[in-house]
Amino acid sequence: MPRKRPFSAKRKKQQLRDRRERRRGDAPAPPGSVPGSRSGSRERGSDAACAEAGDPVPPPRRHDPGRFRLQLGGPRAEALARRRRRAQEELVELLPESALELDPDLIYGPGLDFPRRPPWSFAMSPEELREREEAAFGAFLRALQENQRPAEGGPEGEDDGGDVAPFEHNLETWRQLWRVLEMSDVILLITDARHPALNVPPALATHITRELGKGLILILNKVDLTSPAVATAWSHLLRRRFPTARVVPFTSAPRRGPEPGLQRRQRRGGGWSRAVGPRQLLEACESIVGGEVDLSSWRARLDRAEAAAARGEEEEEEEVGDGGEEEEEDGDEDGAMVAPRQWERYRHGILTLGCVGLPNAGKSSVLNALVGRSAVSVSRAPGRTRYFQTHFLTPRVRLCDCPGLVFPSRAPPALQVLAGVYPISQLQEPYSAVGYLASRLPLPPLLQLRPPSSAGGWTAWDICEAWAEKRGYKTAKAARNDVYRAANSILRLAADGRLRLCLRPPGYAAQKDLWEQHPETAALAALQERGDPGVQGSAPPEEGSTSEEEECDSEEGAELGEATPPTSTAANPFALLGEDEC
Repeated sequence: MPRKRPFSAKRKKQQLRDRRERRRGDAPAPPGSVPGSRSGSRERGSDAACAEAGDPVPPPRRHDPGRFRLQLGGPRAEALARRRRRAQEELVELLPESALELDPDLIYGPGLDFPRRPPWSFAMSPEELREREEAAFGAFLRALQENQRPAEGGPEGEDDGGDVAPFEHNLETWRQLWRVLEMSDVILLITDARHPALNVPPALATHITRELGKGLILILNKVDLTSPAVATAWSHLLRRRFPTARVVPFTSAPRRGPEPGLQRRQRRGGGWSRAVGPRQLLEACESIVGGEVDLSSWRARLDRAEAAAARGEEEEEEEVGDGGEEEEEDGDEDGAMVAPRQWERYRHGILTLGCVGLPNAGKSSVLNALVGRSAVSVSRAPGRTRYFQTHFLTPRVRLCDCPGLVFPSRAPPALQVLAGVYPISQLQEPYSAVGYLASRLPLPPLLQLRPPSSAGGWTAWDICEAWAEKRGYKTAKAARNDVYRAANSILRLAADGRLRLCLRPPGYAAQKDLWEQHPETAALAALQERGDPGVQGSAPPEEGSTSEEEECDSEEGAELGEATPPTSTAANPFALLGEDEC
């Protein structure tokens, strides 16, 4: 009897997937191609090459799991080897405070745009619209490749700082942005308050305000991760650059301010009534809308939430309209996003707010804070939101969450990693990003690292090796220090806000005293204190009980041999050592 050929679970899943597609009438996948495998990645790469060359691309499978996947370019192997050698050889020197200042013109210089949707009409067929969009996207990629030129004032130590940084190459994700911009009345551009120069593309803001003629609100999210003076300085700079836009500070997890040393990990979400900024956002929307839309239900909802928070109760969830589902009826079978109707301002008396921005800027967290519950899933890894979703805040206000997109820029690749824009798990060479961070923050004293054997100083490799030794990261076979894992750990600490790298606007150091004494700085600090439950007089934990964060820190302290308990941070501000596993 002939022996049976082995049949893997992956092939079985592919067989079931093909069977479902045949029942739906969809075209079956080519034989031997498995989504997520190397063959599938080669097919997606060939499709991208066809789009760049202007050739017609076969229609994507409707249920392809990799359809909305992040597609960011990466450096060449030669550049990776140079960065690795430089991380092992060059000493890291702490730069002056002025090195934290970043001019947005260096990030988004002239000649950088983003893909626009070509003109279309309802008389066009879905196939014709899809081909036109793919041709326009391919022409954009070719023009961007031809117009690449070195940018002036590139960052120190970056051999490719003048080239265009990695950006989104997935046309399906850009289609999501086009759809959200078309259907929204007011655009909420979510910005990470630590890196506003990277999170506000001028081409997008100009397109919204001038070409589309829609209202724009710049939300400085995560203001609890930066000082009020820096947030105030960025707010004034953004108002000068975009006079028609409103700037609103926002955070879903307010706290009293940064502590010295490595910050304690804070769980975001849950107490949505403590969010800072929803009322300021309501006032900004009222100034844009005027009296065309009745927003009294939104104000009443905020009043009820604040009253419930003052009583220490949770706000009751309300079932408002239909929302929270993917709008599949807005797309055809070939994946082309076709608007069911032409855009009409405040249609049926409903205000639609579109949340757009870069990955990991906090778009979904802002939506959850406004709705008052976990309406959409959030993650520390960029690219969690794959397609746009709509949720009704009130019967007159609708929120639309858009996937994050990486716009073409000349940002340093290390800054993209530290800002959480580029997935840390996909990095092949994380040591240059650690060196970029160590040149702006004193990592050895913050992490309490032992000095290297060479008395010359620290290199990026030495910092990673010392952190691996401190945390006990070892390779599986040779039991050497796992430097790669240690580098990823340090980068995740920076992306999560436990290592505070907050960029500042140009000229901040010369006017630091002015911004610290500015009235808006005091108002923002008072606003954060009102949102902090510790300031509101919340009941302290019972004696002998510890929170989840304290238990996590105590376990880590036991692993590291720390003698200081996690609650005595005043005596040792650097005792809060931890990692993502907790």
